[in-house]
Amino acid sequence: MLVVNKRGVERVSDHDPGPEAARWTSKYGSVTFNQYGRDLPSGGMNEAGLVIELMWAEGSKYPRPDARPAVGCLEWIQYQLDTARTVAEVIESDARVRVSADTPLHYLVADREGGVATVEFVGGKLVTHTGATLPFPVLANDLYSDALRFAAKTPSPPADSRSSSRFLRAAERVKSYRPADDPVAYVFDTLANVAQASTQWSIVYEIDRGVVHFRTRGNAKTRTLSLADLDFSCASPVLVLDLGSGDGDVRPLLAPYSRAENLALIRSSFGQTEFLKGVPQAKLERLAARPDAARCQERAIR
Repeated sequence: MLVVNKRGVERVSDHDPGPEAARWTSKYGSVTFNQYGRDLPSGGMNEAGLVIELMWAEGSKYPRPDARPAVGCLEWIQYQLDTARTVAEVIESDARVRVSADTPLHYLVADREGGVATVEFVGGKLVTHTGATLPFPVLANDLYSDALRFAAKTPSPPADSRSSSRFLRAAERVKSYRPADDPVAYVFDTLANVAQASTQWSIVYEIDRGVVHFRTRGNAKTRTLSLADLDFSCASPVLVLDLGSGDGDVRPLLAPYSRAENLALIRSSFGQTEFLKGVPQAKLERLAARPDAARCQERAIR
């Protein structure tokens, strides 16, 4: 489900509820791609041009409990898109909130100023690669340091589907890009080159223009959405889109969010994810209802 998230929304983390829960108000509106329900995105872009995407990464280890309030590993993405404008601000937020989760993930972050970084959690601490420590601005499913070691000893990118091979092929594609190339088409071709049998979607963010393009496994047509065409004010309803629908500009297809649609998505995704199949239905219903508690300053968002 694609979600148009609003600025000015007061949120309270559901990961660790109580008086010490993480609390924030969104500074920026955003468009997110949500597999496990609203407010729990797998990636997206905000109106300031910050983009975050996640990938699985075995070996990840999040911080132990401390004085910082906790957010979940998907909730962390929403927190950043709500509050951060740049890669530097994302990294600095580690002083204020920590990620608490069992799912091993790492993140690729980019901004409109040209900043790019990997964000990983190794040995319970935030580890980033950016600038000179990020020779290849790509990420697959290996920790970045492991991917670099593979790249250093591998003269040409293998054609197999191993994470390290896909990382190296993506890196070569970045190096081979020329200004005369159509950037959107080039990135879609790159994503096709590194796709796996399990790949469900391919997303291209034109950060400078604030435009999102995407294709899905069940609908190979390219869909496009410009953030400039969206109303991010709290006075307007939250809008969503079934990612299987549409062709071309999908702005006219956006429809008001409903809890029933959210619950249907959560039940479907949890039921098809091996390590989440056993989550009780009562918890799924609570997750689906959770966004109803979000408040837009003086009035509830519906």
